[in-house]
Amino acid sequence: MNINVVADDVYRVHEQIHSNTHKPAKLKHRKAGEFREVPLPRSVKEAMERHHEGGLSPARSERVLHGADGTPACAEALQGPPAEDGVGTYGFRHYFAPNALGNGIPITDVAEWMGHKSIEETYRTYRHLMPDSIIKAARILDAGLWEAA
Repeated sequence: MNINVVADDVYRVHEQIHSNTHKPAKLKHRKAGEFREVPLPRSVKEAMERHHEGGLSPARSERVLHGADGTPACAEALQGPPAEDGVGTYGFRHYFAPNALGNGIPITDVAEWMGHKSIEETYRTYRHLMPDSIIKAARILDAGLWEAA
């Protein structure tokens, strides 16, 4: 389909949307020409393919999903609920990170995919959204102790 989809479930990111200007910008913490590879959900890939089949170029279909113009068009592209005022594509980051972390994806992977310079940034930003991690740890340890007995 396009050169940024490098596998069925991997997308290569070469730029990011600046949180203040909502315009494409170079990736933070990367040199010119470097990229990040991130998980590509099947539903997002299918939405990109639908846009491409509908006559949009691959670059334009990505812009729709990325919301490079700052509009919440990506919600429509994904056939999700309409975006509310003030909610834009940056909100997908805050959807992705706690869901990944809450489902056992290592914080090192999430930090890399998010483009954070260190896992400390990821931890500081998203730790409060994972309140059940200590409960999960206690249950895992408890189950292990019962199996050992």
